Amino acid sequence: MLYEPTIGIEAHAQLTTSTKMFCACRTAPVLTGAAGGRASPEANAPANSLLCPVCLGLPGALPVINERAVELGVSVALALHCRINTSTRFDRKNYAYPDLPKGYQISQYFTPLGGDGWLELQTGDAGRRVRIQDVHLEEDTGKLIHQPGRTLIDLNRAGIPLLEVVTRPDLHSAEEAHLYAVELRRYLLYLGACSGDLEKGALRFETNVSVRPAGSLEPGTRVEVKNLNSLRALRRSIEFELSRQEALLRQGLAVRRETRGWDETGQCTVVQRSKESAEDYRYFPEPDLPPLELSTQWLEALRAQLPELPAERRRRFTTEYGLSSYDADLLTDEPAIANYFESAVSHSRLPGLSPKTIANWVSGDLLRYVRQAAWQEVERAVPPDRLVELIAMQQAGSLTQTSAKQVLQEMLASGQSARQICAEKHIERIADEASLGEFLAQVIAANPEAVSQYRTGKDAVLRFLVGAVVKASHGTADPTAAAELLRRRLRP
Repeated sequence: MLYEPTIGIEAHAQLTTSTKMFCACRTAPVLTGAAGGRASPEANAPANSLLCPVCLGLPGALPVINERAVELGVSVALALHCRINTSTRFDRKNYAYPDLPKGYQISQYFTPLGGDGWLELQTGDAGRRVRIQDVHLEEDTGKLIHQPGRTLIDLNRAGIPLLEVVTRPDLHSAEEAHLYAVELRRYLLYLGACSGDLEKGALRFETNVSVRPAGSLEPGTRVEVKNLNSLRALRRSIEFELSRQEALLRQGLAVRRETRGWDETGQCTVVQRSKESAEDYRYFPEPDLPPLELSTQWLEALRAQLPELPAERRRRFTTEYGLSSYDADLLTDEPAIANYFESAVSHSRLPGLSPKTIANWVSGDLLRYVRQAAWQEVERAVPPDRLVELIAMQQAGSLTQTSAKQVLQEMLASGQSARQICAEKHIERIADEASLGEFLAQVIAANPEAVSQYRTGKDAVLRFLVGAVVKASHGTADPTAAAELLRRRLRP
């Protein structure tokens, strides 16, 4: 029997506010992450130092709604084409857990900020919409730190604004779920709503996974997998869970409705608890907060301020700059990278220096370097105009491709311009026989068999000899000049 997967995703994004959701406690000094945004808000503050009676839920403390969090949340809902609830309120979600100091979480259950939206995925040559069930605000919990023989609690994170984006069960493979998570993260980055730093917990995913016989209208038993803090864990946990559930059904066994976690070491999901229902949380309206009323004028002003979003920017990069869909996807992955590319294009004045050439350098060498460093470090070391200067030198023939890449590495390490580095290190393309003579002699002496083959008419060997000359010169030899000089020296 064939089975079909059904997957829904809940994303929990820490919003980039300076204070917590319902109190004036700061969310800690800003840290710079590799994505170019903020790191986890509480990451560099001493444990349990960002607390007050409100976020601890002490008697007599009254919460106040964070306006900036509402603004960011509504902006995300608008960008996801949601219907906005102009009158909404907060609710209490009751459950007992060590990192929840109040014994309840203030969330939105009955009337979220918005719902009935969609996010388009590019799957192959076609686009497909994933429906958004709702977008709502809530507060984060604290954090448990497990150590041998004990568990510590850091409550700095308690009360930080969270935006939850919940899909309908519209995804049908681990690959689709991965594409959705990547695209949603892009939207959050472009809107400035979240740093998108999964490693530091600023963005976390939970999945609802089920399988059912192909063609069946009855949904399968849903299993929730919680707290997935990497795209790799998201994909692998879904792959494992689909395989596990399908194996159970093939054996005639039932899939239990439960909450599971991802074991990175064992690469498997593990049972955490039986799945709660809404009744288990005993939701009721938060009595300490008034209803939240959003005016039409305020909503329209927010809509007008929405930036160019990832899908729009990808389309523009293909039409305006003639880039392939693959290049446009790479360059628009984060707004900082897209902005850098466009700035570099704006500094380009040479007729032969096309956007495609600049795109190759940005998406190739620079993005490879970003894997080890923050994007801001790259932009400080190699501003867009200096990258264009380097590419222009290579295009004009002053540098070989190999030398230009070496110079770029020096620029990234030192912050100097390409011209400064070339002047100090005497890096320039050499094409005259006087400069290349030593390298030609070395290569001819070291490769007698190849030389003999060339002299007997095997012209293809010349490419190997030219490559050897370029390598011997540490990339400075002009390949065309080297080929011509080798032909002269090796004539029978």
